[in-house]
Amino acid sequence: MSETTADSAAPREGPEVIRDFAARLPGRPGVYRMYDLKGNVLYVGKARNLKNRVSNYARGQGHNNRIALMISLTSNMEFVVTASEAEALLLESNLIKKLKPRFNVILRDDKSFPYILIARDHAVPQLAKHRGARSRKGSYYGPFASAGAVNQAINTLQKAFLIRTCSDSVYENRSRPCLLYQIKRCSAPCVGFIGSDDYNALVKEAETFLAKGSGTVKVELARKMEEASDALEFETAARFRDRIQALSFVTQSQGINPQGVDEADVFALAQEGGQTCVQVFFFRSGQNWGNRAYFPRTDKYASEQEIMAAFLGQFYDDKPLPPLILLSHDVEERALMEEAFSGHAGHKVEILVPQRGEKKLLVDQAVTNAREANGRKLAETSSQAKLLDGVARAFALEAPPRRIEVYDNSHIQGAQAVGGMVVAGPEGFIKGQYRKFNIRQEEVAGDDFGMMREVLTRRFTRLLKEEGEGGETPEGEVPQRPDLVLIDGGQGQLSAAQAVLTELGIEDIPLVGVAKGPDRDAGREHFYVKGRASFMLEARDPVLYYVQRLRDEAHRWAIGSHRARRSRAIGMNPLDEVPGIGPRRKKALLQSFGSAKAIAKANVADLAAVEGVSTQLAQAIFDHFHPEAS
Repeated sequence: MSETTADSAAPREGPEVIRDFAARLPGRPGVYRMYDLKGNVLYVGKARNLKNRVSNYARGQGHNNRIALMISLTSNMEFVVTASEAEALLLESNLIKKLKPRFNVILRDDKSFPYILIARDHAVPQLAKHRGARSRKGSYYGPFASAGAVNQAINTLQKAFLIRTCSDSVYENRSRPCLLYQIKRCSAPCVGFIGSDDYNALVKEAETFLAKGSGTVKVELARKMEEASDALEFETAARFRDRIQALSFVTQSQGINPQGVDEADVFALAQEGGQTCVQVFFFRSGQNWGNRAYFPRTDKYASEQEIMAAFLGQFYDDKPLPPLILLSHDVEERALMEEAFSGHAGHKVEILVPQRGEKKLLVDQAVTNAREANGRKLAETSSQAKLLDGVARAFALEAPPRRIEVYDNSHIQGAQAVGGMVVAGPEGFIKGQYRKFNIRQEEVAGDDFGMMREVLTRRFTRLLKEEGEGGETPEGEVPQRPDLVLIDGGQGQLSAAQAVLTELGIEDIPLVGVAKGPDRDAGREHFYVKGRASFMLEARDPVLYYVQRLRDEAHRWAIGSHRARRSRAIGMNPLDEVPGIGPRRKKALLQSFGSAKAIAKANVADLAAVEGVSTQLAQAIFDHFHPEAS
């Protein structure tokens, strides 16, 4: 793959500029990018023949209004020549997702999906929920549509297979079984209540269930139950019976469980009121692992086939591909997409638009869900618009805000201090743009004013830098600069926030302090705005309830981030920081001394007496806890 960039100094725009580029292009497959005078990416497209495709734009005729406007704004183009059209298709999807061009269909809300992980980076495998990069050693199963779907599956796996879910640090510090053993959700390998071979057999059964469904595992469990019953081992038989019941529950509670579809993703598209919804269902091991609704950014000129094709390309840019994809609407160049997806996945991928049978029923069910989700979204958007009109009136804004940022802090006596920012707009909370700020300045941790100053300084310094790098917000997208900032606090917090913005030269962003009333009663909030006396809203005013929701969401986000940071700190063991101390040596040390505190007080000779700890390592441990002596 090679890249060429044409001369970007041309001051002209429109078909003439494109014609000049087309004259120098090869007749090979590749990807093209169109730019405006400011250097913003307008459009990314792929072509089997770059010369022919770009020349088509230069003709200036037969284009709809959207494409005609895009052509008129084009002042520069860049090209990447690829080895095949399939490679061009994958590169196009990657660039659209990364650059978010104004005139492309854009997949929004593209947060990662959760997976179930059976981790094997420890001698005793762990069952865990996983999201993000697959950096841990083990087997991954998914995707699941939501964290709730994963939690339900893990709950079932605990009942059926008794696999541990505790962290490695908790596991290694157990001296007696935890509550999960008492309620029959863990086999307690931490204290040796189950042998290594028996535990690994349970893990293998769980992997079989996740990979092949419950049928195979249930048959094997039923056989073992009968054997135990014949041997008059009724307690053992009862345990197998309970595990079979747990597996039966998950297959009954999944809703749609197709018999003829083992592993597939189902995509259904619905349009209404100028808005598009794509509903995605995931089927793995013959079970429904949940669904999620997406609302891609598009315009009224984009066809259903165009939207579906663009959505699929961006959706699978960083996700594993199943062997079967079922669609409600066909896509152009379906064979090319199958070729590209198969090469990307390393196995055959088939794309179908079923017309009858069970697969058609699955797609119809997804279409129904897409229509209902679209209707709910339209209703929420309409209600949200009225609330934002009310916010503009309440705080004397020039227009309804398109982006509201709300800030709050959380800490316990200054420890693990975190600042939180939540964002809301015309379509509600924009969770993909939430931010947390670990407080870096130790001297301000615990000082609410100082923490707010640090958070706002970091946030708006970054905003000014991004704005200085250029780039406009595409039509329909929420801008990066807020139209309103809400601060959890009274006049003091407002003054601290105002001082930060003034220092940065930002004078056009309205700030509002939201202080709870006497006894911190919700509904009696006082609002503080620069140049106005503090005021309250009517107790039944919908705007008051809306602001309360914003503030509560900011509080939830900040305290959740603080708790996560605190949990990580609690889970850490001082021995983790000592080079050469792995899980086995750490466990041996803790068993010998009882706690990390006792290890810190031990001398070199006592440390070296522990099995597996050499004199050199004992000295290193001693030096770690006594730096003043080394």
